[in-house]
Amino acid sequence: MEDKITKTSEISIKVGLNENSLPIKMQWNATDGGIEKAPAKAMMLSLWDEAEKNTMKIDLWTKDMSIEEMKQFFHQTLVTMADTFEKATGETNICEDLRDYCYHFAEKMKILPE
Repeated sequence: MEDKITKTSEISIKVGLNENSLPIKMQWNATDGGIEKAPAKAMMLSLWDEAEKNTMKIDLWTKDMSIEEMKQFFHQTLVTMADTFEKATGETNICEDLRDYCYHFAEKMKILPE
């Protein structure tokens, strides 16, 4: 039996660009989360294209995002990817390996809490 869509939800991202088409401001909305015009400095969006068996990606960050913020953003994204992959597949061992790498990444980037 195929699932029937009973409701929809919308997530939107508005990107303000300068004259060189570089992102200078981002805001996002999530109808079900009650989020309206929430500011963001960076985003990574990955969508699976079933027909192409390929990932479609959009990676954006504003010009005022600091290198330190980018290091933390990447670290937190990698940790989240390990958590999501484990939840979706049950592949605990490889996810622990990825979390070990995340610790190594944080150590190398000098972003571990003191």
